[in-house]
Amino acid sequence: MGGASEAIPADPVSADPVSVDPADPGPSGGGGRWRRLGRGALADLSPLREHPDYRRLWTGQVVSAVGQQMTAVAVAVQVYALTGSSFATGLVGLFSLVPLVGLGLYGGAIADTVDRRLLGLVGSSGLALTSAVLAVQAILGLGSVGLLYAAVALQSGFFALSSPARSAMIPRLVPPHQLPAANALGSMSMSLGTTVGPMIGGLLIAAFGVQSAYLVDTLAFSGTLYAMWRLPAMRPGDGAPRKRASVLDGLRFLRSRPNLRTSFVADLIAMVFASPRALFPAIALTVYGGGPGTVGLLVAAPAVGSLAGALFSGWVSGVRRHGIAIVTGVAAWGLAIAAFGLSTHLWLGLLMLAAAGCADSISMIFRNTMLQVGAPDDMRGRLQGIFIVVVAGGPRLGDFFAGTVASLTTSTTALLTGGLTCVAAVLLLAARRPAFRRYDSHHPAP
Repeated sequence: MGGASEAIPADPVSADPVSVDPADPGPSGGGGRWRRLGRGALADLSPLREHPDYRRLWTGQVVSAVGQQMTAVAVAVQVYALTGSSFATGLVGLFSLVPLVGLGLYGGAIADTVDRRLLGLVGSSGLALTSAVLAVQAILGLGSVGLLYAAVALQSGFFALSSPARSAMIPRLVPPHQLPAANALGSMSMSLGTTVGPMIGGLLIAAFGVQSAYLVDTLAFSGTLYAMWRLPAMRPGDGAPRKRASVLDGLRFLRSRPNLRTSFVADLIAMVFASPRALFPAIALTVYGGGPGTVGLLVAAPAVGSLAGALFSGWVSGVRRHGIAIVTGVAAWGLAIAAFGLSTHLWLGLLMLAAAGCADSISMIFRNTMLQVGAPDDMRGRLQGIFIVVVAGGPRLGDFFAGTVASLTTSTTALLTGGLTCVAAVLLLAARRPAFRRYDSHHPAP
């Protein structure tokens, strides 16, 4: 792997790999070689630089992710202000989860039937309209918790309908060899949303009230809609009109593709056995002696790590063994969560959570790439819908698992046993799936 004359990732100006001869320091001496190595470690921006349509889609995703996270903070703040109840605030998550899971599969089926650009426009328009409704109710001071729950459910439904279409567009916008880089940039857009969005939302709410966050989110959607409008039409498959795609056909397809199915199982292992989110309040109080501020730091740490993983993802395009990369990422996640459970210092706990987020980001890059390459174009929407259900439902099952173990033992025990169980389970999965271990991106076998 580390031979001195081995090629390093592509130079940012050229798509050709750059070979480094240690005997020839080049025009800049040894410093030039280190600069090239540093550029190779950073995120590969070639999909953004070389493909304007992908750049439009990605920019719209960033704006949408930041705005939606601002709105999520505003809704939580408003519900708590109206009710004074943590239970009522927690119900916001339930009202968003049910449409996300229920409509995620059908959104994928629709994406395999109609023009995906049109579906993306409908979904983004619905999200913008819902944000406008939230802004109006806040300005008018209606004070209706039921209206807030209904708006959250509508938002989640529009997202579930349009997200599979947006994800299925990516293989049509960039060539196969750039899919890992494109998915790393996609991970970056989500991480930016979960880190920058709540911060900006909190500042706006503190200065101007919840209506300001809703208004900014509504206005931001104009950029998302413009980006989607500029994309070309993208009918699935050969572009010919087709009958409504079947959700069951997507499930049957996944059943017949063992490597894709294994990648889904690996993600579920990580999310079910080693999801620490439900234990953050207890850990913040009993281990670190903190309060809500400490909980906020714990929540943000994995997102910061995920962002770092995406920023320094220039190497991912050179990885061929995607199955091994996924197993390594999930195992690293489990080890980091176990180490977080053992940490008694806040700085160390935050570092372990950031490491877990970084590992999850790397795993997600290769899982998305395997899915996009392994599925035919007229099946990508349905598989992306299943992916949404896994991503949305897995952490909720993980919350239940962690909370149950913690109630029977301690939070520390729950984190330690959950993390180690995650490692053991994914290694067992890899041992039982030799084809997954041998998966080669140059000769993909779904």
